[in-house]
Amino acid sequence: MSEITLVEAVTQALAYELAHDQDVLVFGEDVGANGGVFRATEGLQKRFGSDRVFDTPLAESMIAGMAVGMAAEGLKPVAEIQFLGFIYSAFDHIVSHAARLRNRTRGRLSCPMVIRAPYGCGIHAPEHHSESTEALFAHIPGLRVVMPSSPTRAYGLLLAAIRDPDPVIFLEPTRIYRKIKQNVPDDGQALPLDRCFLLREGSDVTLVSWGAMLTETMAAAHTLETQGISAEVIDVATLKPLDMDSIIQSVEKTGRCVIIHEAARTCGIGAEIAAQLAEKALTSLIAPIQRVTGFDTIVPLYKMEHLYLPSEARILTAVHEVMAFE
Repeated sequence: MSEITLVEAVTQALAYELAHDQDVLVFGEDVGANGGVFRATEGLQKRFGSDRVFDTPLAESMIAGMAVGMAAEGLKPVAEIQFLGFIYSAFDHIVSHAARLRNRTRGRLSCPMVIRAPYGCGIHAPEHHSESTEALFAHIPGLRVVMPSSPTRAYGLLLAAIRDPDPVIFLEPTRIYRKIKQNVPDDGQALPLDRCFLLREGSDVTLVSWGAMLTETMAAAHTLETQGISAEVIDVATLKPLDMDSIIQSVEKTGRCVIIHEAARTCGIGAEIAAQLAEKALTSLIAPIQRVTGFDTIVPLYKMEHLYLPSEARILTAVHEVMAFE
C-alpha cells in the first residue's frame, strides 16, 4: 500500500462515496474539469461523469443554495468553496437554511450536505486565501464543524461527514495538504465524529489543538520529552460539538492545559475550551490555562506569515509558564 497525502485522502474518500452511494454529488468552482485549485477532485469527473461531479459559476451563494435544495430533496451534496475566505456570501444559506432545516420542519426534513473548504494560512497566499474563521460556524446551532489533521483522519472524517444526516462544514488545512503522508486503506471505514483523538499520552501537561497546528504541537511535545516534561496531545478534530469529556479527563490527570490554534485569539475555539474547563474542571487545574494563538489581525502577507502562526517556540514558552506556576 502506497502512502498518500491529506489532499489525496480527500480525493480517495470522495471517490469511495461516489462509487458506493448514487445520491452523492460533488460540485464547486473548477472541481470538475480541472480537479479543483488544490486538485482534491482530480479525476473524479472523468471517472463518475459530469452529472455527478460538475463545475459551477463563481457564485458561492448559489453553490450553498444549490446544496441546501439538493439535501432537502434527499441527495447528499458535497460542495467545495474554493477558499474559506470566499465563504461569506454563502453564509446566509448555511446559517439561515442548512443549519435550521431540521428544526424548522420539526424533523420532517434534514440537510445531509457537506461544505468543504481549504483552510488557514502558511502557503503564502493573499488574505482571503488564509482565513481561520472556524469559530463563526461553531457558534451556529445545527452545524457540525470538522477539521482533519492527517491523511488518515481526513479520509475517515470526510466519509463520516458525507454520511451524516445534518450539515457539516469540513475544513481542510492547506498548509499540510501535502506535508504528511500515511498509509490510508480505501476500506470505507469512517472515523467517529464529535470525538477527540488522543495522539500522545502524557502526565504533566495537556496540549489541545487541531488542524495544521498539530504539526507544531507534536514537535513541541517531543522537545518537552527531552526536557523531562510529559505532554499529552489531544486532536479536537470535531470543533462543534466539542468533546469536552475527553479534554476534561486529560486535564484532570495532568492539571495543566495549553490550547493552540492559528485563528485569531479573541472569541476563538480556544476561549470556549478554556471557559468550559473553568466551569467543569477548575479544581483539577494547578496552573492557569494558556492559549497560544494567531493574533487579532488580518493574516499578514507572505514574508510575515510565519510571525502570525503559533510556533513551536511559542508553545514551549507557554508550557514552561504553566509548569513554573506556583
